Amino acid sequence: MHQTFDAALGINLLHANQEGANHNRAHFDEWGITCFNVMSSPGAGKTVLLEQTLAALSNKVKIAVIEGDMTTELDADRLRKYGVPVIAINTGRSCHLDSKMVAGGLHQLEHHYNPSEFDLVLVENVGNLVCPAEFEVGEHAKVALLSLTEGEDKPLKYPVMFQEADCLLITKMDLAPHLDVDVNRIVANVRQMNPDVTIIPVSAKTGEGLEAWFDWICSQIEQEFLSEQQLSVTH
Repeated sequence: MHQTFDAALGINLLHANQEGANHNRAHFDEWGITCFNVMSSPGAGKTVLLEQTLAALSNKVKIAVIEGDMTTELDADRLRKYGVPVIAINTGRSCHLDSKMVAGGLHQLEHHYNPSEFDLVLVENVGNLVCPAEFEVGEHAKVALLSLTEGEDKPLKYPVMFQEADCLLITKMDLAPHLDVDVNRIVANVRQMNPDVTIIPVSAKTGEGLEAWFDWICSQIEQEFLSEQQLSVTH
């Protein structure tokens, strides 16, 4: 059976993107950097979560941010207030960051800083529940956010995002008393898509769950460091 032109084009695009992602990942590994690809729909709370993360960890962990938005540097400017390098990428009409865009961000980071001094790169992807999950950027882990205000059905309606996630943050938990939403049903729907994903309910407003999120970050960095150490010993 012959593929349609659109289907073949999509496969070719994903293949080319994966090659670029592998190249980015090689750079991250060479520099000893752990990279997270942070994804969600618009308004789920990515930027405020990163603000809280930078405020809590930037004195302990050397962090840089690659900030993706279709237009403006509004979110990038918010994060720059925490004194970390923030590289803004405007995607124009594209609904996601791809590996080539992130490679451009890495070249900027390498031009202005010594990348091997960093422990963590946080890639804040464009707000979208579909495309970002399809295009890897070289990350070591995918982090998805789902706000309570989005309802219980999103993991079933947009399965790829949740199937691909290594960590899911259920955000805006402070609104739970005011919404007709069953958090347990959200968790069950996510588990139906991805039984092994780490799920952390959080509220950037009250601080609920943030320590668990910070602990997960640090455990991932330590895990990647140990993996690199083992590789260097075997080679």
